[in-house]
Amino acid sequence: MKFTLVILGAPYSSAASFSAWRFCRAALENNQQITRLFFYADGVHNTTALAAPPQDEIDLPAQWSTLIREHNLDAVVCIAAALRRGVLDEAERDRYRKQAANLGAEFSLSGLGQLIEATAHSDRTITFGH
Repeated sequence: MKFTLVILGAPYSSAASFSAWRFCRAALENNQQITRLFFYADGVHNTTALAAPPQDEIDLPAQWSTLIREHNLDAVVCIAAALRRGVLDEAERDRYRKQAANLGAEFSLSGLGQLIEATAHSDRTITFGH
C-alpha cells in the first residue's frame, strides 16, 4: 500500500506529529510505501533544524530527519505555511533578507501541488492533526 501523510500538528502542541512519526515507522517496517510526507500548517515546525527540547524528551524534528534520511523519503514542506511561521531554507532567507535559515536539510519547500500529486499516486492519504 502507498501512503501520503499530511502532518498538521506541531511537535509539542499535540500528539499529531508523534502519531504520524510512529505510523510512518510502522508502515515502513511492514514494507508499505510512503509516497510523500507533507508538512502543512503548524506541522511545519517539525522541520526546523533549530529545535532543542530537554534531554528527557523525544526530539521529534530530529527523529523525523533521521527517518527521512534512513528511508530516503520525500518530505515536502508547504512554503506558504513555512514562511508564515518563520521556517526558511537558504534561498528564502536570502530572498527575504533574514538572518538565518532553519529548514532541516532533509526537507524541501514547495506548494500544495505536491500534496495533490502525491495523493493522486497513493492508495491512501492520512492526515494527522487539525
